[in-house]
Formats: sequence, C-alpha cells, structure tokens
Amino acid sequence: MLAVVQRVREAKVVVAGEAIGAIGQGLLVLVCAERGDAEVQADKLLAKLLKLRIFSDEAGKMNRSVQDVGGGLLLVSQFTLAADTSGGNRPSFTNAAPPDEGRRLYDYFVEQARAAHPVVQTGAFAADMQVHLVNDGPVTIPITVR
Repeated sequence: MLAVVQRVREAKVVVAGEAIGAIGQGLLVLVCAERGDAEVQADKLLAKLLKLRIFSDEAGKMNRSVQDVGGGLLLVSQFTLAADTSGGNRPSFTNAAPPDEGRRLYDYFVEQARAAHPVVQTGAFAADMQVHLVNDGPVTIPITVR
C-alpha cells in the first residue's frame, strides 16, 4: 500500500459542497491499495501511522505520534498515488488495485483504524473530493508498505 502522510493543523474533505470528514490537529493520509495488496499491508500501514513520530515534543523535536498528541486521522482514498509516468505524459494507473479490491481494502483499513484510534474521519471512495488542509510544518511523508 502507498500513503502520503501530511501533518496538519486541520483538514477536511468536501463532496458536492458538503464537508463529509474533518479533523483538527492530526494526520491527513492519502492512501492507495496496489495490485496484490492484502489486509497484511493495511495492518502494517496502520501500525506505522499510529506510531510515526512526527509531532513536536516539548523540546521542539519530532518525537511524538498522533496517538501521543491525541490527534485525528483523516483517511482519503487516492488511487492516483499508484501513477506510473515512465511511459509518457499521461499517467498509467495499472499498478493500482482494481476498484472493487481497492474499496474492500480501503474499507478494511478504515474499520481497523476506527478500532485502534478514537478520532477517524474519511473521504468518500471514488468520489470527486476537494481536500482542504493546513499543513503543519509543512511535514509531508510518503510511505510504502510491502
């Protein structure tokens, strides 16, 4: 699975003019299932996100996790993370999981996140979404889980 993690002061997802998910301080996570991914990759990604030490401690060092600071998770499906641009100027998305498998893994990921963390919001799978955020730092980290 692929993810782009952004430390945010606040973030929200809007669909058809309506906010459907929003958090204050926390992590905005753009997440993509690739062909061949299974629950084990989703579990590894979630474990990494919950323990990722990218929030500042009292000394100003990135030493605290989203769990440590009581921050939220805003999980947004984004198959375009699997884009392959090596063949020209139009991206290919053949590395992304097929839509039904991508949805199943995204739903599983969200379910596991909600079981493990108190504040989890989401976007809408396969929807035209507008993502609004205030990136804190900025801190943006790509993660690949195999």
